[in-house]
Amino acid sequence: MIPHLSERALILAPVGRDAEIAASMLAEAGLRSHVCRDLPDLLGGIDHGAGFALVTEEALHNRDLHPLVGWLQNQPEWSDFPFILLTRRGGGLERNPSASRYLEMLGNVNFLERPFHPTTLISLARSALRGRRRQYDARARLEELHRGAEKYRSLFDSIEAGFCIIEMIFDDAGKPVDYRFIETNPAFARHTGLSDAVGKSMRSLVPGHEQHWFDIYGQVARTGEAVRFEDAAEALGGYWYDVYAFRVGDPKAPQVAVLFNDITERRRMEAALRRSEERLRALNETLEERVQQRSHELELAQEALRQSQKLESMGQLTGGVAHDFNNLLTPIVGSLDLLHRRGLGTDRERRLIEGALQSADRAKMLVQRLLAFARRQPLQPTAIDIGGLVRDMRDLIVSTSGPRVQVELAVAEGLPAAHADANQIEMALLNLAVNARDAMPDGGQLRIGVTCDSMAADNRLRLREGRYVRLSVADTGIGMDQQTAEKAIEPFFTTKGVGQGTGLGLSMVHGLAAQLGGGLTIESAVGQGTTISLWLPTSEIEAGRDAAGPDTAPVKLDHGMALVVDDEELVRASTVHMLRELGYDVLEASSAEHALAIMKAEPDIDVLVTDHLMPGTTGTDLIEQARVLKPAIRALLISGYAENAGISAELPRLTKPFKQIDLAKSLAAL
Repeated sequence: MIPHLSERALILAPVGRDAEIAASMLAEAGLRSHVCRDLPDLLGGIDHGAGFALVTEEALHNRDLHPLVGWLQNQPEWSDFPFILLTRRGGGLERNPSASRYLEMLGNVNFLERPFHPTTLISLARSALRGRRRQYDARARLEELHRGAEKYRSLFDSIEAGFCIIEMIFDDAGKPVDYRFIETNPAFARHTGLSDAVGKSMRSLVPGHEQHWFDIYGQVARTGEAVRFEDAAEALGGYWYDVYAFRVGDPKAPQVAVLFNDITERRRMEAALRRSEERLRALNETLEERVQQRSHELELAQEALRQSQKLESMGQLTGGVAHDFNNLLTPIVGSLDLLHRRGLGTDRERRLIEGALQSADRAKMLVQRLLAFARRQPLQPTAIDIGGLVRDMRDLIVSTSGPRVQVELAVAEGLPAAHADANQIEMALLNLAVNARDAMPDGGQLRIGVTCDSMAADNRLRLREGRYVRLSVADTGIGMDQQTAEKAIEPFFTTKGVGQGTGLGLSMVHGLAAQLGGGLTIESAVGQGTTISLWLPTSEIEAGRDAAGPDTAPVKLDHGMALVVDDEELVRASTVHMLRELGYDVLEASSAEHALAIMKAEPDIDVLVTDHLMPGTTGTDLIEQARVLKPAIRALLISGYAENAGISAELPRLTKPFKQIDLAKSLAAL
């Protein structure tokens, strides 16, 4: 509704000069008006906005009033549109039966018998406007209430806690026997396993639900006293819930709001802790030393649990940031790689491009460390001879450590193969060696050992029971106190000076070990050095480590038509440009749906290059559907990190960010 129209008067007086005279009177009183031609014009004016309508009786006589009556019956809940009806001489309400009909039809109407004094008209007009303004105020309050309701609904739908409003059902004796669900939020079904519960009773959904739940909610409905309690619902699978229940709405209506959280895991851990404490109390005085040892183990387990939860939360955040950063890095690395290979610009500009490309590569390595900490880096685990890997890296570690550090290897004989990623283990070992070197500013001894050790079922790393290959890096450096050692694997924590480290080294190694199904331990004391051990699960197959360097042979490609699919425009554009430089004819799509439409229209597509995580259909699903259309199509999946769920191990993958040579090698291997 247009603000300056909302208080105008609409005049419908088609006979004589009544409309002109009325408009003049209203104008002299400072009231805006608009003269309508007929009833449809009046109805359109009301829709656009008006304060009231001044209508003559003859304007309504023998007219089709259904549209007007329909509008009045369906006007908004805040609106009661006012009318002033000018009746003929002698046509007052008490002497004019038809006027009574207009009163019933129009509702909010004042009658003014002609002839009338201008003061009377102005008084009625201002009274009608005051009433209309109050209606506008009511509209504003209703809109505010609606906005509040929308905010409530948004909160209602987004909270992690389950929430429902129930209506209690009592028998004739006043005993609560059931309740009906009035409303539930999305989390309700996740916590209870009950879907489509609204409108249904609890007894119809779970006939065996325990009576004490009905008793508690019935008491809340009767007394209005809120309760907070924890209890188990055996009929719902034995889950434990932390519940807050309070009465809502009219006190006469037995409705109760229930806010609850699933605390089953917490109760299980508490029960386990209580059982442990009971066993400790059962020991006699002669076992005091064992009691103290067990208490210490419990404290370590609790601290390990807290640390694991903390690192898991930080890992989720870090992994998401790294994934988005990979999407940003992909077009940057691709564009810089293109400029570098073309050798464009002056010498200074080429040096700037080389510097930028080196910085982008360092950023890529930083992202890989972030992903390693978050346990989302792409891994290619296989059977690895860790002892052979360490021997092969000896010269690199010696040169990196410097002349003041003596490097010693201690590799046990007959070691089983480890289930690991050779490239990532090499990076982790070099990282640990650099940390050890930095911990010995005056020189010292760096000892790298590889052994096969067993883990018991109740080990402090919470690893599976069995044999593990243990890769240890020990130094004789400054060491760490307990508080520093506990924080050492946290991301961005470092004891080095500004500019001397990112604080991601140990967190990366820890994340790698966890992702491989192993663990990491730190043993250190101030002034006595540090030993960091990487525990890797053994492999059931024989090791076969490829010692060859990077492939530098020219890449041979079968050129043809490629289809690139990525919802990120910059990433897609960079990939398209690389493919065209490699000799492909390229089509592009921003979604899986768009890509399938292109494939149906273009039968000559040879290669499909697609992102994995896209809105709607994922890259893996797209590849499956594409192979239905064209079974022989070659496909390459591009991912920002190791999204393993739903991805076949045989499906070729390329990790962002990548250069043209990386893309070419991946395509050549298809």
